[in-house]
Amino acid sequence: MSPTRLRSILVRPAEQTLMIEHPDDASSTAAIGAPGREPLTYAALKALQICTRDDLARCGIDARERVAIVLPNGPAMASCFMCVAASAAAAPLNPGYRDAEFEFYLSDLEPSALIVAHDQDTAARDVAARLGIRVIDLVEGENDAAGQFALDYAPVRNGAGVAATAADTALILHTSGTTSRPKIVPLSQANLRASAQHIATTLALTLEDRCLNVMPLFHIHGLIAAVLATLCSGGEVICSSGFNAVKFFGWLDVTKPTWYTAVPTMHQLILDRVERNRDIVRQNRLRFIRSSSASLPAPVMKMLEETFDCPVIESYGMTEACHQMTSNPLPPAPRKAGSVGLAAGPEVQLMTADGRIAATATQGEIVIRGPNVTAGYENNQQANETGFVVDPNGGARWFRTGDLGVFDADGYLRIDGRIKEIINRGGEKISPKEVDDVLMEHASIKQIVTFALPHAKLGEDIAAAVVLEEGAALTDTELRDFAGQRLAPFKVPRTICFVDEIPKGTTGKLQRIGLAEKLGLV
Repeated sequence: MSPTRLRSILVRPAEQTLMIEHPDDASSTAAIGAPGREPLTYAALKALQICTRDDLARCGIDARERVAIVLPNGPAMASCFMCVAASAAAAPLNPGYRDAEFEFYLSDLEPSALIVAHDQDTAARDVAARLGIRVIDLVEGENDAAGQFALDYAPVRNGAGVAATAADTALILHTSGTTSRPKIVPLSQANLRASAQHIATTLALTLEDRCLNVMPLFHIHGLIAAVLATLCSGGEVICSSGFNAVKFFGWLDVTKPTWYTAVPTMHQLILDRVERNRDIVRQNRLRFIRSSSASLPAPVMKMLEETFDCPVIESYGMTEACHQMTSNPLPPAPRKAGSVGLAAGPEVQLMTADGRIAATATQGEIVIRGPNVTAGYENNQQANETGFVVDPNGGARWFRTGDLGVFDADGYLRIDGRIKEIINRGGEKISPKEVDDVLMEHASIKQIVTFALPHAKLGEDIAAAVVLEEGAALTDTELRDFAGQRLAPFKVPRTICFVDEIPKGTTGKLQRIGLAEKLGLV
């Protein structure tokens, strides 16, 4: 059987759901792995999906109910997601949350059950007990294959589970909530299948590929780009315990992946440790590296490509799109630093302030539509009314990303920043990302985030938080002089804070909104 034919059978969707199908002669193909452990095969994963569906049914949970998952990063989290999402609505939560955070998210989600590791000490257990949510223990055997598990529960009924349909919700995540209450984003079985296939197509994934996942598996990036896209292409996803720059090169050497995906701050931390791991890099050639979830500075992209001798593929995604919207292509097509590439799945357009599709060369709000896009936020009419718009010319319903962008002549998209992050300095509108990109060219700067600082007369002024390269020296005057040679005077930051670390979100993304407060400037 040819590799192409094998792959198409391995990942053939059952009515565009997450249930895996495989031929008998592919039963030994590795699906989920982990450093130092035997992998879980596609046959075993398929059996685990069926077993989990029946277990949930015996707990009284069907395809239209939701199950919260609080597990540490690793193969069991990946397989649990694949199994629960194939039969119900999976709602993964950050295991690092505290009591009050679990209280908010579990109350908001109203799950029928919570899955936790049987030996896991987590506040989620106590919160679930207070809220009357059933707790199901996930048990891993000491000698089990990576991702193999059993569920420990008290059954409430007998019988087998019923398969989910393409329209049923498979995954529920919250938005980050940096400027408002987090919104619930339901994503259907069909949304997940479509997005995974878009990514697999963009990256030309095959059953020969092995992805090393270092992303948290309570976030759309790791769940869809690393886990689901890999499994939908018949490859193997190797699940680490979470990002660790010290352990990364050891994992690279032991597991021999063909690619990995991460956020820019992770890539930078990996580059910081390259010198002592040059031999491992040379001996373990990657086919490509992927970057998403935040803008990748051009100098970092250049250094990654030179260090690993492979292309770096920057993509653009968000939760409401089930991750990927655009992506730079693989060679021989050009990759453009500073651009998030071409439309890579959904239709992508720019929209003017009056709700009309903009001309190609015109800056506008990035809007999308396609099979991977959520149908709408849950129980939030206001967010749906503002987050979706109907084009008055064509009647199409578009999702508004909240990002400003422009296409170049080749159709590559450049993001100019979040609309809510645009700095209004006395009527002059400044994109903080533009300032970031210019100042990152300074050899002494490792990381920078430009942000709005309240000002009594101007309304807002420009500030920047800067992390210097190790051993580098730079004054605020020198940096302003550097900026003044490359930017209009009104775009030069007036306040510069040199810090050891810039606050990050749970996925490692640098935080811009609220940074003035976090740094004690207001």
